[in-house]
Amino acid sequence: MIVVGLTGSIGMGKSVMARQFRRLRVPVHESDAAVHKLLRKGGAAVKAVAKAFPQTLVNGAIDRKKLGQIVFADDAARKKLEKILHPLVRADSSRFLKLCRAQGHKMAVLDIPLLFETHQEWRFDHILCVTAPHFVQKRRVLSRKGMTESRFQAVLALQLPDALKQRKSDTVVNTARGLRHSYAAAKKLKKRLLKGLIVPDGQKRDKNKKSLGNHARHP
Repeated sequence: MIVVGLTGSIGMGKSVMARQFRRLRVPVHESDAAVHKLLRKGGAAVKAVAKAFPQTLVNGAIDRKKLGQIVFADDAARKKLEKILHPLVRADSSRFLKLCRAQGHKMAVLDIPLLFETHQEWRFDHILCVTAPHFVQKRRVLSRKGMTESRFQAVLALQLPDALKQRKSDTVVNTARGLRHSYAAAKKLKKRLLKGLIVPDGQKRDKNKKSLGNHARHP
């Protein structure tokens, strides 16, 4: 089974691309959704997070808003949280891949915002990075409920620059070009990977940065 890593900075369109792959009947695991599951009542991370940050426990679940206020203002707290959550999310995604293989899927996608930051490149046969012009990214992010300019900048500071993520990826898709373009890019990538037109080998990434559209690496 071919495993594709989907990544990109905040507001670049990861959720859009995830939906496009699902339309193509490619199973997708989203790290953010996994975190929400881990922190809700009965979630596997609730006990550990509540022990580390007691003030965040509300009615048996972790209040993500309170948790965010703590970790965004404190690097040590953020690293403590990551030490709890990252292994659990990775284990959840590994179970997802095992299930996909058992069900006979030929391809699966893991949506991981911090794929490069957490050094998970080794897990993937192909890495797809979504991007968009900065003004589009900013407009998308600031339209979210509760988002502020300072919070946006704080999130960006924790992520690798977009240009570096693009260079480290096999394929780059500009989601600002619209849903039809994103769908076509996902469809073309799936076809090329499954037909062997792109060798699914993470060790050969530098040799596989081929064009899937009019502009090199930007299908």
